[in-house]
Amino acid sequence: MRIALARSLAVFCLCACVSLLYVWTGLVEIGHGRSKRALGTPGEALLTRQPDKQSRKTFRAVLEGHVVHKARFSAHKNISNHTGYGSATGHLKVEQANLNTHNNNHQQVHTGLHGLVEDGVFWSDRLESLLPRGFSNAHAQNWKSETRASQIVSLENGCGRTSNRLARFSNGTKACVRYGINPDQVQGETLSYYLASLLGIPNLPPLVLSQVNPNSEQWSGVRGEVMDSQWSENAVVSLTEWVSNLTGVVTPAPLRHEGRRLHPLREDLDNRTTGEVLELVQWTDLILFDYLTANFDRLVSNVFSLQWDSRVMERDTSNLHKVPSGGLVFIDNEAGLVHGYRVLEMWQKYHDTLLSSVCLFRKITASRIFDMHRLQDAAARLLILYRDSEPLAPELGFLSEDQAGILQNRVDQLYKHILNCKEKYSQF
Repeated sequence: MRIALARSLAVFCLCACVSLLYVWTGLVEIGHGRSKRALGTPGEALLTRQPDKQSRKTFRAVLEGHVVHKARFSAHKNISNHTGYGSATGHLKVEQANLNTHNNNHQQVHTGLHGLVEDGVFWSDRLESLLPRGFSNAHAQNWKSETRASQIVSLENGCGRTSNRLARFSNGTKACVRYGINPDQVQGETLSYYLASLLGIPNLPPLVLSQVNPNSEQWSGVRGEVMDSQWSENAVVSLTEWVSNLTGVVTPAPLRHEGRRLHPLREDLDNRTTGEVLELVQWTDLILFDYLTANFDRLVSNVFSLQWDSRVMERDTSNLHKVPSGGLVFIDNEAGLVHGYRVLEMWQKYHDTLLSSVCLFRKITASRIFDMHRLQDAAARLLILYRDSEPLAPELGFLSEDQAGILQNRVDQLYKHILNCKEKYSQF
């Protein structure tokens, strides 16, 4: 009897060990599967993930003066070897090699706020030094000069709505040609780009304006395509640098759920890798930027859509993408400033909701906001940069006096918000 009992006990122990090994193996495989998806082919997530067509259609129906479904920017994979993101032409391999050597550091898991936050509410200098460089000033100037001097050799469908085109230039580069339903949209796209430059936000692709003229040197090679496009002759369009190898971006967990919050608190930042925190740094810039421009066609539209689509935050965010280095790219900003200010009453509460969720800021962004509040010159600064940088600025025009006032008011509101956060968390 004792022998039988001993044998039964031995068999039981053996089965338990085998089961435990099986479960452990499964967990390891699941973990590896997640890593493979995160490091998969650039653009794969966008090409395979299908948005909820009904929710998108419903949202679009309420956008005054805004257009229908937009094609995904990254559907054109590997069209160019030059992404231009974070490097001047020809230096992409060096930049990428340097980034790869930091991958291990980016996987470091943080506990607490040490090394992440300084002076209560500001991202640390260490994190700033690790951020992807974005579209550097030198690269933007080079790209603008080359684009203005190059002839367009073909126009193809792409870059969003049906009226837009993907342009190929004689120097081998590509750009998105955005032809707005009305001039407000091209104006909003352009002024948003220059406002980001004023704030030191490097996440917007370089942009120049061009006037559609089939008889000009730049447009003569695509005279037929211009006629087929039904664009108005002499219309001012924006050209933005084409960026390849983009993937979609889902709202990070701290901002995804009801009660969303990204404050300098341990529970908001604990157990996150350096790579995850670096993405959060860029999200805080995005929320401040969209608040200033009143751009509703990105994260704000997702918050609005929660009324009928509880899972909208779990899908890719509109007009936001990521390059392989981890840098976020803010595209299609035509709803900003001009049109965004016109429909501000409808969207303001959603902007307020998102702004209140953030109490962490990049020092340079906060510094520029403080300066524009102190001198009360936000619109004047923007006008000077825009006029000095863009030869076609007189053709496209600038903000009205009322719109300039709204911009300054929103700068002032950001200033007050940052001060309130500092007062709340100064003891930390």
